[in-house]
Amino acid sequence: MIEVGIVGGTGYTGAELLRIFAQHPAARVRVLTSRQEAGKRADALFPHLRGSTDLVFSAPDEAALAQCQTVFFATPHGTAMQSAPALLKQGAKVIDLSADFRLKDAALFKQWYQHEHSAPGLLKQAVYGLPEINRAALKTAQLVAAPGCYPTSVQLGFLPLLEQKLLVPGSLIADCKSGVSGAGRELKQSSLFSEAAESFKAYGVGGHRHQPEIEQGLTTIAGAPVALTFVPHLVPMNRGIHATLYAKLNKPGIDLQALYEKRFAGEAFVDVLPPGAHPDTRSVRGSNRCQIAVHHRGDTVIVLAVIDNLVKGAAGQAVQCFNLMFGLEETSGLTPTALWP
Repeated sequence: MIEVGIVGGTGYTGAELLRIFAQHPAARVRVLTSRQEAGKRADALFPHLRGSTDLVFSAPDEAALAQCQTVFFATPHGTAMQSAPALLKQGAKVIDLSADFRLKDAALFKQWYQHEHSAPGLLKQAVYGLPEINRAALKTAQLVAAPGCYPTSVQLGFLPLLEQKLLVPGSLIADCKSGVSGAGRELKQSSLFSEAAESFKAYGVGGHRHQPEIEQGLTTIAGAPVALTFVPHLVPMNRGIHATLYAKLNKPGIDLQALYEKRFAGEAFVDVLPPGAHPDTRSVRGSNRCQIAVHHRGDTVIVLAVIDNLVKGAAGQAVQCFNLMFGLEETSGLTPTALWP
């Protein structure tokens, strides 16, 4: 069995990692850390895991983590960069679910996260963990930067169009909605039930931290600079990302349905829906799948992409990368279907 460490196991993504590894056929969690909950059983904090784990939280310890073959960081930004260099030197592979290694430019990271990067030398080494684009590189990666939830849905949605250079530059718009769990588990006024329920609002219109990550990814796909209008919204549901993507086509008569079906043929976790379909977030809740539907109106293409922000947008995608890094079946531990309704 491949032995895994999880740093920061008390948040939503940490809990999802525990849930996924409880059913993974080739890996087990050996170390689970939390300074605040050290000494407490994981299933006491997460009763839904009773019978699935007997792990106990421990204080972070580099020596214990270095005994694991892979260490996942489900921590706030700024934590993984402090520990990753030493773990990598001791032979452990690192998968970071925060933004510490997503941006290739340390100055850009400081601009958006107000934090000096302490390991800028690792930014070029880090492989961006979107398997549908970087599968080959992930197979030999030692350090993986797991993508954000919004960036996952937006990049997968635009991917076939940008690869074929079918979009008018400057026309890309991403109108995205997220469930409240995307804000994390810490106490915030905006996440309180009375603040979020029965309401709907945009936020980060003047600039959201995922914007540079998305534009970096789209630029890499297109092979040329890509600018994006990105507006995120908060909706009163626990899980889910719904991305409605717009752009202008530069060529008429393209069979968009065929284009998407061909590009994602064989992708276990991308489901291109039939013509005219409208995916909803509950159809992917609890699963590692991205469902996509493509529409067009004149020269405007409209792509609808939905994911579970905690699974394909975080922990599930991280495990998908883990499977590739260790030569396992890419779907290992990730086969459960969505929860419905």
